Amino acid sequence: MSPTPTTRLSRREMLARLGKAMLVSPLLNLAIVSMSCGGSKPGSNLGTPPLTDDQFLDEIERAIFLYFWEQASSTTGQVKDRAFAAGSDSRTVSSIAATGFGLTALCIADQRGYMASASIVARVQATLSFLLNQMPNENGFFYHFVDMNTGQRANSSEVSSIDSAILLCGVLTCRQHFRDPQITDMAAQIYQRVNWPWMLNGGSAFSMGWTPESGFLTGRWDTYCELMMLYLLAIGATVNPVPASAWQAFTRPSLTYQGLTFITNLSAPLFIHQYSHAWFDFRNRQDAYANYFNNSVTATQAHKLFCLSLASQFSDYANNLWGITASDSVNGYVVWGGPPVMGPIDGSIVPCAAGGSIPFVSSDCIAVLRNIQSGFPKAWQRYSFVDAFNPLTGWYDTDVIGIDLGIMMLMAENQRSGFVWNTFMKNPEVVAAMTAVGFH
Repeated sequence: MSPTPTTRLSRREMLARLGKAMLVSPLLNLAIVSMSCGGSKPGSNLGTPPLTDDQFLDEIERAIFLYFWEQASSTTGQVKDRAFAAGSDSRTVSSIAATGFGLTALCIADQRGYMASASIVARVQATLSFLLNQMPNENGFFYHFVDMNTGQRANSSEVSSIDSAILLCGVLTCRQHFRDPQITDMAAQIYQRVNWPWMLNGGSAFSMGWTPESGFLTGRWDTYCELMMLYLLAIGATVNPVPASAWQAFTRPSLTYQGLTFITNLSAPLFIHQYSHAWFDFRNRQDAYANYFNNSVTATQAHKLFCLSLASQFSDYANNLWGITASDSVNGYVVWGGPPVMGPIDGSIVPCAAGGSIPFVSSDCIAVLRNIQSGFPKAWQRYSFVDAFNPLTGWYDTDVIGIDLGIMMLMAENQRSGFVWNTFMKNPEVVAAMTAVGFH
């Protein structure tokens, strides 16, 4: 049974507790994608040369773009939290984080020519207009889950600080990519409307969220994870910013595993080392604490070693088949991974673990994805990889999850061209924030 978005909300609660201890256009490109997303793979026929890494990553990106185009409302632009991996999904719950990834995916698709630019621009305009004028918000922050057609709060979800930040990263990527005055103006208004100090709730670290029933959540973003984007967006804001000193509001614990030492949240999965890096370019930059890009390289290397250390228990884990991060499982959505061991690991493979780390350890991660696509055909569906599968039991997820597809698409493009990094980093607020907190 597919887990509900309410189940996914527990990820935030779990991480809070653990962290405290711590139009579809009939264009040729889309026709090609559709033919290549049902299990048959270009380059798999006898006599056909194998795909280059660039061609392989392009195939993944095209398939994922289909998700962000098909599984979003054409009128509101809000992207579903999850959908059936084979398509034809009738669920209507959207996540604002998926919409943030989706807006960035539209930029990539426009740059790559996956669809006519006019169609993409119209979708971006519709999305930003809905966010600005119709979507319920509190002090500029949005509810984590909403109905994709109405924008109304879904599943009693919280007004989410981190998911609003992911959405804003997509909004600001659109502001810089599209030379459309309407898009530029609406994106600026959405960003400038956010009252960042309100989400501090009188403290130095951001609250994880707010509900109309209970006020601010008790959990705070006070331990290293995907939170860097939240703090930098707030510090760089030209309206209602927080001081640069907020950069010191979260701790940076370190872990040494098999001789590799890196900053991490000691009870959080691999995605925490990926999400901020999808937009913020931390390469060749460091603050008083770390070079965070290199830190994610080390974290990914350690995660691979961690998976390989489990091979005596789970014989599928191998040099070209590894990766566990928060995902679906046969028993529902779970937060699992390591090091150290976290969650009920059962031999499942989560493609976005490697897929979201492509720029960090590219050859190792691409080898995993190639192996999954060629060796486990049920794991490759219309929108690229299913969210998770277990080679030992034969279980394959029937769903894909928007944010897991999104991190793979953005990181694949960053590996190929640096496009998302180069575009997002043109936002002057971003540059100002990184300078203010001491990056050099």
